[in-house]
Amino acid sequence: MAAVMDILPRLKPDPVPAIHPVPEYAVSGQRQQWYEEMKAALQVPWMGVVTMAFAHYPKFFAELWRGLKPLAESRAFVAAAMRQQRDVEAAVEALAPPVIVERLETAGYGEREIAAIRAINAVFSHGNHPYALIATIARHLLEGGKLDENDGAEPFDGRHAPDVSVPLVLMEAHHADAATRAVYDDIKRVLGLPFVNTDYRAFARWPSYWAMAWGDLGKVVGTPAHEALCQDYHHGLVASVVECLSNPGNLESALLIKAAEADGGRDQVLAVVRLFQWLLPGLAVNVAYLRRQLDAA
Repeated sequence: MAAVMDILPRLKPDPVPAIHPVPEYAVSGQRQQWYEEMKAALQVPWMGVVTMAFAHYPKFFAELWRGLKPLAESRAFVAAAMRQQRDVEAAVEALAPPVIVERLETAGYGEREIAAIRAINAVFSHGNHPYALIATIARHLLEGGKLDENDGAEPFDGRHAPDVSVPLVLMEAHHADAATRAVYDDIKRVLGLPFVNTDYRAFARWPSYWAMAWGDLGKVVGTPAHEALCQDYHHGLVASVVECLSNPGNLESALLIKAAEADGGRDQVLAVVRLFQWLLPGLAVNVAYLRRQLDAA
């Protein structure tokens, strides 16, 4: 394992690069088709900020998704994502997340509202892991790495996403009251990021819940125990990419680097890729923590 970890150490770019996500409402034509293909392959209801930021670089995004599509639809890719979810949800017990349900009930939340929060969490608990794998593959290739030369990948047949149907309503900063904006500012301060991830904006659909949940989570983010879980999650991603996943789309480092160069330069694209490949382990740990909080007392 140590040799694998040396290939792709956990790394936050400094300075943090500017990102320019291309939202779903702003795409049309070929890029809209790619967005729909990606959501269908990953079985998610939203385009992650990570891939919308990648889409700002059209040639890079086109080459990445060309090669990734058959892999993202494979049993091996789904198994790797599910393994990441299973492992982080077991490991987060080490942070001892305090149960939040009784506090929500005391605040006036009913069973239906708490069930809706759990459903939103289930969507992100499932969906963040394939995005983390994509970011890791992109970083590995932009840094000159290789994927397995085996071009076979058995397609996944069926549904692996949670069986929930819930509106994905995002509380943007310009929609929020002063108290929620203050929580957003604290999230950016604690995480060292200039933006608030989709997950947190979706949880803030219930502002009093989110203030309570972040009040617990914010105390452990960045602690040695929390960072150890992020490192373990990162290690799992790298091990899957380097040792477990095949390459049915014939993704090649040289071709992806050439596409990035055509979009403004490899270094610029790589900084954005490294940012998301660094932050997604923390996001996965945090969402697992929030899920554990919602367990019954």
